Amino acid sequence: MVLKTFLTFLTFLLLTCNIFAQDQNAQESDQQIMDFSLASFSEKGKKSWDLSGKSADIFQDVVKLKDVIGNLYGKEEDIKLTAKKGDFDKAQGKVHLEENVVITTSTGAKLTTDSLDWDRKNQLVTTKDVVNIERGNMVTTASGAHGEPNLKKVSLEKDVTVNINPETDGKSKEPSDKKKIVITCDGPLQIDYDKNIATFNNNVKVDTQDALIQSDIMDVYFGKAGRGEDTSGSKKADSDVSSALGGSAMGSKIDKIVARGNVKITRGENVSYSDEAIYSALDKKIILSGKPKLIIYSGEDINASFGN
Repeated sequence: MVLKTFLTFLTFLLLTCNIFAQDQNAQESDQQIMDFSLASFSEKGKKSWDLSGKSADIFQDVVKLKDVIGNLYGKEEDIKLTAKKGDFDKAQGKVHLEENVVITTSTGAKLTTDSLDWDRKNQLVTTKDVVNIERGNMVTTASGAHGEPNLKKVSLEKDVTVNINPETDGKSKEPSDKKKIVITCDGPLQIDYDKNIATFNNNVKVDTQDALIQSDIMDVYFGKAGRGEDTSGSKKADSDVSSALGGSAMGSKIDKIVARGNVKITRGENVSYSDEAIYSALDKKIILSGKPKLIIYSGEDINASFGN
């Protein structure tokens, strides 16, 4: 009797859950809209942004989108955001994107990650996931990031790796790995593409074919001019950190590197220590300052100057 009563109750519970699920699915289906789109226009009638999805489930506070496409229309460039799915907060105007999230700009920058929060009002994108940023000949990966949607100012939180590939000379389609530069740091890394500067923090390492540079903080300045010329039109020296240490080219887009705090430069068996080191690409020289110390195990010439 007890068993029969239990089985009857279980059957009733399953039927109730099934009916509830069917009602819920029907309700969600009634709220689904195909080819959903939103747009905002400026006072002059110019479109400032739009957001669309292949389908949308409308709830009281949130719109859940599939196959999301968002666009920001700026004065100098346009930005496109895509993802497999996303949530649009109607009250706050914020968008959360997930799965295959990609930001591309009309000037050629690209960011990929697994999830992203887009704050339209404050013009800010953030993520706690691993990000990959490609811009020119520089590819950056890190865990966690926040910055402007146009990717001109970005702060990367931790576990940063930057690969700087040398520009090809037109004769070879692929850049040489021997001239590749790898910069790593524990983070954060701040990149300002408008000012052409990247600031690396904590346990910074610059690894080239012939030299290893280590410091607490490092500012890397990138040139604005095209390859081979500066802004005045005169011929410019190759950006060659390693040549100051007797090595090969570092990459034509780097103008200057300023390393600060516990600076150590290693080339083969030769090692230098200082509080600060400044590398200039124009004259291919490294200036060591702040109690510089140089340990030489060979008779090779090193093009270096010592400051105070």
